Amino acid sequence: MDFSVPDATRALCGRVRAFLDEEIVPLEPTFLGAGWRAVLPPLEAARERVKALGLWAPQLPRAWGGMGLALRDFALVGRELGRSPLGHFACNCQAPDAGNMELLLEHGSEEQRERWLGPLARGAMRSCFAMTEPERPGSNPAWLATTARRDGDGWVLDGRKWFASSADGAALAVVAAVTDPEAPPHGRATLFLVPTDTPGFRLLRNVPVMGHAGEGWPSHGEVELAGCRVPAAGVLGGAAGIGRGFALAQARLGPGRIHHCMRWLGICERALEMLCRRAAGRELAPGEPLAGKQLVQAWIADSRAEIDAATLLVLRAAWAIDTAGARAARGEVSLIKFYVARVLGRVLDRAIQAHGALGLTDDTPLAWFWRSERAARIYDGPDEVHQGVVARAELARHGFDPPR
Repeated sequence: MDFSVPDATRALCGRVRAFLDEEIVPLEPTFLGAGWRAVLPPLEAARERVKALGLWAPQLPRAWGGMGLALRDFALVGRELGRSPLGHFACNCQAPDAGNMELLLEHGSEEQRERWLGPLARGAMRSCFAMTEPERPGSNPAWLATTARRDGDGWVLDGRKWFASSADGAALAVVAAVTDPEAPPHGRATLFLVPTDTPGFRLLRNVPVMGHAGEGWPSHGEVELAGCRVPAAGVLGGAAGIGRGFALAQARLGPGRIHHCMRWLGICERALEMLCRRAAGRELAPGEPLAGKQLVQAWIADSRAEIDAATLLVLRAAWAIDTAGARAARGEVSLIKFYVARVLGRVLDRAIQAHGALGLTDDTPLAWFWRSERAARIYDGPDEVHQGVVARAELARHGFDPPR
């Protein structure tokens, strides 16, 4: 296992960071102060410059207009992009679109890829992923209340979803619904490609998260499906996709967790930089910098150690996926999911504490990161579920199979 970063990848990360610092970070005050709609025009202009620089869609094959990076290289680029709330969107590798593009690329029919993947790859439209439900625990994604019943040559969907991230303004929703309630739990659901202008599909609201409802891309929609009719061609993967919704969703989440973790580490790097600058520049009294306090020095040292350890764990997981596949790397992926999420919380907390009252405001991106990313320990499987995966694997090595 070689963790050295190739010179070409290192140079690419430098280009991404330079672009981010020059073009995207200056847009953050508009985004934090006035919201998504205010920042979208200059951000769209920046996205056109991204294309001209050859930094567009690093996760997609070149045939679809992307950079064709291996997962490890994309992880390193994603860490740079994670330093800004707008970084991933600038390069068209934002969640949930990136995961939906991967689903369409791997499992969509030719017609589905032409209709949906093409516009997503070009950045001409947005999508959402509707799986989580208000009346069902997200920790058990095999237990869904939303149903899809056959009706002639199509399906009719009924149910309610929430935390369908970025549903506001999305043209496509990937919806998980139960098609066979009598099948084994992991074979009951199917993924449907639902245009959001379909009659019966309705965005009820953007769910407020820690006092901020959001709009457009950084939002979390609650969606109702009431007699929402989808043709047979709307089943992801065609007839072979019926009953495979859980498996396809898990395939989407494996590499997606690498993306999330490296984005979180980019946030950590930004927070640590801000912590250090604040500590060096803030005086508690004349000639008495905050950085002179041993406790603050310990915050900085602990943050550096935790970030570096987490980075190595994520690179190992990416290497495992690249060499053995997402299923074989399940343990490594679960390990990074809960470990990196906790590192993120600790580093952000230290940076906010060092900034005092300023850290609670939107004059810096720290508060936005905090309220947006506390969810890191919940979405894509709560910490406790992933801890269970890791613990059971460890116990199995000692001949013990604990109850689930």
